Amino acid sequence: MPQATLKPGVVTGSDYRVLVDAAKSGGYALPAVNVVGTNTINSVMEAAAKANSDIIIQLSNSGAAFYAGAGMEDGFKAKVMGAVAAARHAHLLAEHYGICVVMHTDHANRKLIPWVEAMLDEGEKFYEETGKPLYSSHMLDLSEDDIDFNLSECARVLERMAKIDMSLEIELGVTGGEEDGVGGEFDESADNSRLYTQPEDVLRAYELLDPIGHFSVAASFGNVHGVYKPGNVKLRPEILKNSQDLVQSTHNTGPNPLHLVFHGGSGSEKAKIHEAVGYGVFKMNIDTDTQFAFSERVGAFVEENPKAFKFQIDPEDGTPYKKFYDPRKYLRLGEQGIVDRLQEACEDLKSKGRSIAAA
Repeated sequence: MPQATLKPGVVTGSDYRVLVDAAKSGGYALPAVNVVGTNTINSVMEAAAKANSDIIIQLSNSGAAFYAGAGMEDGFKAKVMGAVAAARHAHLLAEHYGICVVMHTDHANRKLIPWVEAMLDEGEKFYEETGKPLYSSHMLDLSEDDIDFNLSECARVLERMAKIDMSLEIELGVTGGEEDGVGGEFDESADNSRLYTQPEDVLRAYELLDPIGHFSVAASFGNVHGVYKPGNVKLRPEILKNSQDLVQSTHNTGPNPLHLVFHGGSGSEKAKIHEAVGYGVFKMNIDTDTQFAFSERVGAFVEENPKAFKFQIDPEDGTPYKKFYDPRKYLRLGEQGIVDRLQEACEDLKSKGRSIAAA
C-alpha cells in the first residue's frame, strides 16, 4: 500500500489525522519540541528538514508569553497573543521547509482553561478566514483533578474543538516533575504510584471522548519531566500496552486504537522509547534536552570569547569585537545546537527519513 503524502506546511484536521496514523502504522513517533521564540521555532523546522522528518512544535503558556515579549504588561494577553503569533509564523514559513508541522500547545491545567478557551476564540476566527484551525491541537492537563472533572471538562472543550477540526490531548495519571509552572518538583525518594495510569481510566476516556472527536492521551507510565539520576525513574511501557489491549478487547477495534503521547522524554532510555513507540506512541515531548543543547553552544562561545562580552573594543590592543557580540552570531550557534540534538531524537524515534510531505 503506497504511503500517504501531504502538502508541506502546518497540518490540521484530516491531514493531522493522516500524519498520526502514518506514524503509528509506520512504527515511529514524532519529536514534539517546546519553543519560546523565532530562534527556537526556526531551528526546529530546520532540524526536521535536515532529518527529513515531520515534527510537532508546541508552546507552554509561559513559552507563549515569552514569544509575545516579556515586556507585555498583560500577562494573560501575552500568553494568548504569543501563541497566535507563533502559529501564524509557522503557517507562513513551514511549507518552505518542505516538511509537515503540527502546531500544539502544551500542559494547560485547571487555572489555564481560560487560556485554551481564548486561543480557541482566535482559532475560530482563523477558521472562518481560512477554513482550517490556527492550531492542530491543544492540551488540557487536568490530571491533578479528580477523573470525573478531568474527563467531563475535556469532553466539553473537545465538543468546541471538533467544530473547527481540532484534536485534543488529555493527560491521565500524573507525569512527574514540573513543566513551566504545571506540576511540581519530582521527589525521587517518594512512592510514585500515581505516575502509572490505570487502563480502566483510559477506557473511560475513550468511551466518552471518541464519539465527540479526535483526541490523544498522555498516559503516565513512570515518565518524569526533566533529567534525573539513572535508576530513579522507572519507565513501564507495558502499561501503555495494557491500555491499548483493554480498549481493543472491549470495543473490538483494530490494534493500538489509542493515540498515545510520551511526556518527559528527555533523558529516557532508548530501549524504553522504542518499546513505547511499539505500543502506539506517536509523539514524544522534548524540552529539557533542546534547552541544554541551545545553551551549551552559547555558553561555550562566551567562554571562548570572554572579552567580547565585556568590551566593544579591546582595551589593550583596540581589537573591535562586534562580529562576536552580534546576537546573530551566538544565537545561530544555539540554533545549530538544537538542530544537532534533534537529529538524535529523530533517529531514536525512527522518524528520520520518514516525512510524508510531498516533495
